[in-house]
Amino acid sequence: MPVDPKATLETLLRHLGFEATVDESRSDEGVHLDVKTDDPGRLIGRQGETLADLQYITNRLLFQQDPAAPKVTLDVGGYRAQAREALIKKAREAAEKVRRWGDVVELEPMNAYDRRIVHNALRDDPVVETHSVEVDGTDKKAILLRPRRPAA
Repeated sequence: MPVDPKATLETLLRHLGFEATVDESRSDEGVHLDVKTDDPGRLIGRQGETLADLQYITNRLLFQQDPAAPKVTLDVGGYRAQAREALIKKAREAAEKVRRWGDVVELEPMNAYDRRIVHNALRDDPVVETHSVEVDGTDKKAILLRPRRPAA
């Protein structure tokens, strides 16, 4: 029986005491679930941490049912979409500093989901390269942007 990401999330939210509706859309990148609730702040959490944890748990539940289950991305009231656009803007501004001054620019520590957004946003930049680096005392990593080295 195929997994049902929407039903899985709805059940999880119900068990957690949330009244919410879930809209599902599919793309090449997987399944996108958008949660609508009267209390979005509690589901988003501080800097999106609760939302990231909820996404992780949802994906683990689906993967346990079917190891070939598609990757699920969660959003609550458009929070992730707005945060993604702000992150891309910040990455492009940092890349511009690297281009202009030739210096290394370090972005603040962030989770894997956010780092992937930054790396993808700057992947095709001919002048700037990105690297994730460990940050002591946290499970997050920072991203260093620096001038791209010429191919040897």
